[in-house]
Amino acid sequence: MKRSTRSIVLGVSGAAVAAAVVLGIGFLGSPAQERERRVDDRRLADLHGITAAADLYWTRHGRLPASLDDLAAEPGLSIGTRDPTTSEMYEYRALDDERYEVCATFATDAGGAAGSSSIVQRSCQGCHGPGSPIAARLDDPVAAHVAFRDLWAHGAGRHCFQMRVR
Repeated sequence: MKRSTRSIVLGVSGAAVAAAVVLGIGFLGSPAQERERRVDDRRLADLHGITAAADLYWTRHGRLPASLDDLAAEPGLSIGTRDPTTSEMYEYRALDDERYEVCATFATDAGGAAGSSSIVQRSCQGCHGPGSPIAARLDDPVAAHVAFRDLWAHGAGRHCFQMRVR
């Protein structure tokens, strides 16, 4: 039995589409992995909001808040204090007069800007302090993104970030 040119073209086209879908999932991850990554991005945004609020609180009061509840009760601040999937409160703890830590549990590994799986964490002072190479390029959106990704690099599971007020 002789196959028509049309059926051969359709077969090749179907195989190409299937290969593209498999490659796309391989490169981008499954829809479930993408959902986990987006939820982790939300967690990072919440923690970033907490650190900005802690900086503002310290500027207003000359001290760090005693708890996340105290920070959330501060007038004019609106921060996410609960994990978007578990509704558990994020962890916050003052370490001394100018340092504190915030913690969350992540579903995915977000290694550094270079994509490594090791956790590369810099303090805000290291990223934005006088003389830092990133402080000189804060108007550069790529440099700001690299600094942000390195600062908030984390593995899967519970991770704490030590911060210093600015």
